Amino acid sequence: MNKRLNRTNRNYIIMGLCAILVIMGVGYAAFQSQLKISGTSNIASNFLVKITGIEVSSKSGGAADKPDVTTYNDTSATFGTTLQSPGDSITYDITIENQGTIDAVLKTISKTDASNSAILFETSGVNEGDPLNVGETATMQVKVTYNTAVTSQPADLDSTLKVDLTYEQGNGSIVGPGPGDILTTEDLKDLVVTEGDGLYADEYEPGKYTYKGVNPNNYITFNNEMWRIISIGADNTLKIMRNESIDNMSFDSGDSNAWETSDIKTYLNDTYLPTITINKDKIVSHTWSIGGVTYNNTDLAGQINDENGTQSQNASVGTITASEYLRANTNKEQCENMNINNTNRATCLTTNWMYGIVPSGGYLWTISPDDGNNRFVIVVEGSSSYAGYMPGLTARVSVAGISPTLYLTSSITLTGDGTEGNPYVITN
Repeated sequence: MNKRLNRTNRNYIIMGLCAILVIMGVGYAAFQSQLKISGTSNIASNFLVKITGIEVSSKSGGAADKPDVTTYNDTSATFGTTLQSPGDSITYDITIENQGTIDAVLKTISKTDASNSAILFETSGVNEGDPLNVGETATMQVKVTYNTAVTSQPADLDSTLKVDLTYEQGNGSIVGPGPGDILTTEDLKDLVVTEGDGLYADEYEPGKYTYKGVNPNNYITFNNEMWRIISIGADNTLKIMRNESIDNMSFDSGDSNAWETSDIKTYLNDTYLPTITINKDKIVSHTWSIGGVTYNNTDLAGQINDENGTQSQNASVGTITASEYLRANTNKEQCENMNINNTNRATCLTTNWMYGIVPSGGYLWTISPDDGNNRFVIVVEGSSSYAGYMPGLTARVSVAGISPTLYLTSSITLTGDGTEGNPYVITN
């Protein structure tokens, strides 16, 4: 499993923004740069990586530092120089120190260059995968050179370099909420992972986070029952589903797959909703993605777009979409879209926590209609021979269960660590 940061480390990414403005004349350039590193102000003392110094390490030609400009603090540094003629260069050393109690590792380095041919940028000294253990320092060099190939006044006088350094916990342990810690939805995002069970940044919908894997820590008590968190929306609402299905019922006795007029929508919002008596005020009335999907399709991105293409009227309770079932799987290679999930169903159900909610020997309704037949609704199958398969099922049959699904307000606060033995508990 990928390493997780402490919950208070909301912005654990160290972002170095080096904005370089070069005003060039014939044989003369004035260079000034600001390096801004943000995120450390929210890092707790047990994970603390920050800037501790910046200085000129080398100069050539007529390059000179501007001491009245070059300054730094924990999160930012500003430096400048003058360049007299092509070939002049200056190199700045940016010192980064791990002052916390958790070893770190440089996960990624990303650079964006404005590609001005008159101004050359180089960075060196740190590489992806480099450890930064407790008490250690790392030094990144930023070198700016007046291109020796320049023989006349350049038309473009400006250039910008952005350097992002992403540090993450490197000691292999899991750091989660402590006993009694009060968590917000922003704190949950601090536990994002890139492999194994856990919360992932959703690659299909910007700003959304989705729980994936066979048993991620997404348990939450609601109405004195065990539920599971499906996702955190871009608006910070929590979308949750009951951890077991309720009695088998038809989607619609009239055999229509239209959610807005379905029996199941009426049941959930008129009959089931009044049975919720604890934390009912945390439910947010919401629109639901009810667009039709192509059965056995090979394009998850297209399916999500189709689902989101039609939104229902506001309702308090609904069901999962077909894509939410697929996105709960960590095995993208074999299970990412409906077609390969159906082909590899025996494997896919072993890496998808939602399958545990599918009724044994039956089906679980989704909210997604089959766009090829107005009587069919996509379901997840729980029978032994086709377990994990996602067929279309006629809406009038009453052999499928449903897991009530709803949205909780973005202002919610929680305690717990999301495990089954210590689920998240709503405190406000």
